[in-house]
Amino acid sequence: MERMAWKGRIRHGCKAEYVRRHREIWPEMVKTLKDAGICNYSIFCCNDDLFGYYECEKGVAFAERMQAESKTVKRWNEYMKDVLELEMDPVTGAQPKLEQVFRLE
Repeated sequence: MERMAWKGRIRHGCKAEYVRRHREIWPEMVKTLKDAGICNYSIFCCNDDLFGYYECEKGVAFAERMQAESKTVKRWNEYMKDVLELEMDPVTGAQPKLEQVFRLE
């Protein structure tokens, strides 16, 4: 199982709205993520800074490709752009990967 971590930033003053939208995440978005093999997905915040982590049952490259090709993900990203600052990798269409420097098993 491969792991993926990403970072982003909530636009200043938009944290409550960011949280609300994730509490009301679209069922089709959840399905898209699961179809991409994404599981154990968590997003954490510290003030306006975000850190996301998920595991990829079918590999990171597959998850990236599925997200990049998904109309639902494109619609979600459009929906979130007024509350979220997130640089997308132009090659994969997904969040840029963070480099793993430590892991305790």
